Amino acid sequence: MYDFIVTGGCGFIGSHFIEILLKRGYRVLNIDKMTYVSWSDIGFEKHPNYSFLKEDISDITNLPKCDVLVNFAAESFVDNSIENSGIFFKSNVNGVHNLLEHVRMKAKFDRPLFVQVSTDEVYGDITKGEFTETDPLKPSNPYSATKAAAEQFVYAYNRTYGIDFVMTRCSNNFGRRQYPEKLIPKTIMSALHNRPMTIHGDGSYIRSWIHVIDHCEAILSLIEHKAHNDVYNICSGDEISNLEIVNLVYERMGLKPNIQFVENRWGQDLRYAISMKKIFDKTGWKSRLRLKDTIDDVIKFYKEKYGSNT
Repeated sequence: MYDFIVTGGCGFIGSHFIEILLKRGYRVLNIDKMTYVSWSDIGFEKHPNYSFLKEDISDITNLPKCDVLVNFAAESFVDNSIENSGIFFKSNVNGVHNLLEHVRMKAKFDRPLFVQVSTDEVYGDITKGEFTETDPLKPSNPYSATKAAAEQFVYAYNRTYGIDFVMTRCSNNFGRRQYPEKLIPKTIMSALHNRPMTIHGDGSYIRSWIHVIDHCEAILSLIEHKAHNDVYNICSGDEISNLEIVNLVYERMGLKPNIQFVENRWGQDLRYAISMKKIFDKTGWKSRLRLKDTIDDVIKFYKEKYGSNT
């Protein structure tokens, strides 16, 4: 029996979560279908408490015993969801449904806590103030719509079958090992290879950023504080516009910004902002790794991995 099953554990956020679990002494089974964003050389592959199963959560036919199942597995790049939402529906909705079915079929004393890792994008955007966990969901794009749909299945399986869950809605993540389609690593890679960095619209859209390690520690704090059958926002409060963050990356790399403004993304959200009061009240957790203090380490990772033109 495993302490944790982690799905999508070779991806950006999931791999950092597994690193933390192994350091804490937990036994982990990682289920990952190994997509284009997956890593095969993270460093924990030979750890004695680590096991791996190459499998798609949409197709998995057997779920081993565990205490906690944490679902990171998802398609997450909004632009791709606009081009082909079917792939997102399969992973983000059908995949969650399949996992819930496997949990449901277990005897009640064998069922794990089901942790669904969602996103603040399910709320849509907000120009003033911040969303709390009781606000309605109004997703703006196919990606966030699939994540909102998955949440509804989790609620329904709790109400109908008594499956215990924790739902987390996190703001934009950054850190090492993020695939370079996302804003920060894409900017770094553009700078490294002398390519213009494209920005949607005028770059004024505001996002709240959190370091991936903070995010993972927040999830684990909820589990270790025995949170159940509730939803929690996770964020740092580090709000910054897309243009500002691109300029920050160029500044820290000692380069002149090379920016190309392009047509706005369909369904563009103006600003994301969520309250972190609930998770603090439950666990005492708060963000400790600030964007401007840790961005240099992220830049260093991509320079070492992909080379530098400086």
